[in-house]
Amino acid sequence: WSSDVCSSDLLREHLGMTGTHVGCDTSQCGACVVHVDGKSVKSCTMLAVQAEGASVLTIEGLAASADKLHPMQEAFRENHALQCGFCTPGMVMSAIDMVKRHNYQLDETTVRGELEGNLCRCTGYHNIVKAILAAAPAMKAAGV
Repeated sequence: WSSDVCSSDLLREHLGMTGTHVGCDTSQCGACVVHVDGKSVKSCTMLAVQAEGASVLTIEGLAASADKLHPMQEAFRENHALQCGFCTPGMVMSAIDMVKRHNYQLDETTVRGELEGNLCRCTGYHNIVKAILAAAPAMKAAGV
């Protein structure tokens, strides 16, 4: 791959990590969010070479197994925060970072403000907000 390949293209096309979605290629929608060294990054506008030597975590790496989801994934499922699923990987990755940055202490206003960089055309955000608020204490209890 060349040095001008963006991270989302490298992940999807060369590494087979197709859970990282690309919706806009301009960092507007958040469907491509991954964690780079533990922080959420919109991978569609990050060159792959910028991630060299970094730890990159995609949605595929969150669950311990097919039977043991990450607490955020479980909260999205339990709170019906899924519709078409296109935004879900980026939403989940952004939400995990949000919870950690706020030391597991969130309120609805904070969550809604933090989600401004992630677009969902299906859910109206209500259940996504509920899921994130439910996941925060579960993540803390699980130590993740």
